[in-house]
Amino acid sequence: MSGAIKALYIYDEYNAPVLEHAYRSRLPSASSLIRLFLAHPAPRPSLIYLPEASPPVTVFSIVHSNLLFLSPSDVDTEPLLVLEFMRRVVDVLEEFVGAPLLSTKLQMNYDVVAQLLTEMCDAGLVSSTEINTLQENVETPSWMNKFLSGVGLPGTSSPALAPLNPLKPQLPSAAASVSGPAIPWRRPGIRHTSNELYVDIIETLSVTIAPSGRLLSALVSGTIAFTAKISGVPDLLLILTTPGGQRALNQKMELPVFHPCVRLARWRERPGELSFVPPDGRFILAGYEADLLPIDTNADSPPSHMEKLFLPALVDIKKSLGPSGKDFEVRLTLNTSFPGSFSNFRQAGGGRSGSGSSTPSFLGVGSSSNTPSVPVLEEVVVHVPISKAVRNITDMRPSRGETIYSPGDNYLEWRIPTKDAGTVSGTATLRCTVLGYQDDLDEAEAELLAGQQMLQGYYDADSYQQDPTTYTSESHPSGKPKKQRKPKSSSSSSKPKKTKKSKSKKTTASAAVIIEGQSNISPDKPSPSETPPPPDPPFKETASRKEKLLSALMPTSATVSFSVKGWLPSGIKVESLNIDPRKSRGLGEGVRPYKGVKYLCVSRKGVERRC
Repeated sequence: MSGAIKALYIYDEYNAPVLEHAYRSRLPSASSLIRLFLAHPAPRPSLIYLPEASPPVTVFSIVHSNLLFLSPSDVDTEPLLVLEFMRRVVDVLEEFVGAPLLSTKLQMNYDVVAQLLTEMCDAGLVSSTEINTLQENVETPSWMNKFLSGVGLPGTSSPALAPLNPLKPQLPSAAASVSGPAIPWRRPGIRHTSNELYVDIIETLSVTIAPSGRLLSALVSGTIAFTAKISGVPDLLLILTTPGGQRALNQKMELPVFHPCVRLARWRERPGELSFVPPDGRFILAGYEADLLPIDTNADSPPSHMEKLFLPALVDIKKSLGPSGKDFEVRLTLNTSFPGSFSNFRQAGGGRSGSGSSTPSFLGVGSSSNTPSVPVLEEVVVHVPISKAVRNITDMRPSRGETIYSPGDNYLEWRIPTKDAGTVSGTATLRCTVLGYQDDLDEAEAELLAGQQMLQGYYDADSYQQDPTTYTSESHPSGKPKKQRKPKSSSSSSKPKKTKKSKSKKTTASAAVIIEGQSNISPDKPSPSETPPPPDPPFKETASRKEKLLSALMPTSATVSFSVKGWLPSGIKVESLNIDPRKSRGLGEGVRPYKGVKYLCVSRKGVERRC
């Protein structure tokens, strides 16, 4: 795509322009573009078309650390390309000027920021976004240069302080700047005093359970983070496995994405084997998704066997309890009998298993601790959404932990401690009583608040036929006071009112029609030609109506959050991590790097039980 990136504008927290970098085309300035952008009502999407600009442009936007990044374009451009470029700019700026990213840092290091934006994009084409490559090409002043320039003295790069033969040390760097490093994501000549390799696999669990207890969905989003603190240029081989073998691994790791350092041909040939030369430091090696309830769309019959899903925390709700039906109970079940737990691993610092061995079975070998690692359940929190019809919750009685709720909040929070390993497994309950606004309002207002239809025109026809002029609250079924009608005086009753001729059709059952149309007829003897239809039965509040009002106060779902160290719901684990000595360079003979692995499962309101 020719010239995808047209310009990049950066604004501070007050929407004042901090940096304006144009690559090509004549686009609106940063000050004029921000006015048009803010005129769009919030919330503003990442892609906005501004036809009132001159010329009309499409604006791509992201927000990071209270800084606003805008990239206008006057041609059709792939949105994901521009947004990903802006994200890469944020990562690079944080690496060079430091995190958090502030407007003052950008202003103080404008020379470095301008070099970075020029190297990352050339005439609108994205060229180089790797941090290691930019560190080779972008000249960054040291703290000594900044100090000397601040007091008016020349820096170390000046001829007065330079070596006698400055061309000799500059030749390798000049050649490297032209050709670039052999591996874009790794700088040459990296040295570390302690050689360490760490693998962190983090999975986010999301489960939805129907009121009947049937699983509706169970999804996992996984990330493999890698930390390489090793000298030279190592060539690594990471092998992943699952209890079901290679076929199960292909089903568990759906939609995988990899860092550019991963050799995709090796993965396609042998799924589960990641061959790569790592960047220096911490980076994301791979990502994947997993469906724990796979369904074969090609099969006509249901699967004969499905893998049983294990959940360390389950929640259930029972509604409309107690004598008044205003109580509900939340039941939490904890289970720490994790299947397939890595009991053969040895515990290292921070729950990480590792060793100093370079053999394939490095996990659990050579650790200083003799205590086998077991999965640890932590941060168990239950969230119960509260209806807007609830005024307050009283008598919160948890069997364990503490509850947090304030009138007006839209959820109730229940925290369960897990420090005592002996009390983690088991069942905990929470009993609550809800109070609705209908306790202080009449029935009609309560029905409106609960979302029910309001029935109008209630009256007792039998009581009216007895004496329509004295229709009071005594004969009304609801017992509400009504205004008593005063009888008319004799002078006014002696003068008959002039009314229109009534038609042969049946009159309605309303009291007004009967009073005006039948004023000269005795209530005990109605006219045969105009006999009113049989009255409707008096309105009575039924039990189903009460149940609807109470059901509006009850919660409709509950979610539980937790984290587990040392266990993954997908069952994926690291089998080995090896260094290829034939392809590696600069590591040194006899060097045995320390290797470690850590597993973490996180579920933030991920397990939802509907009711």
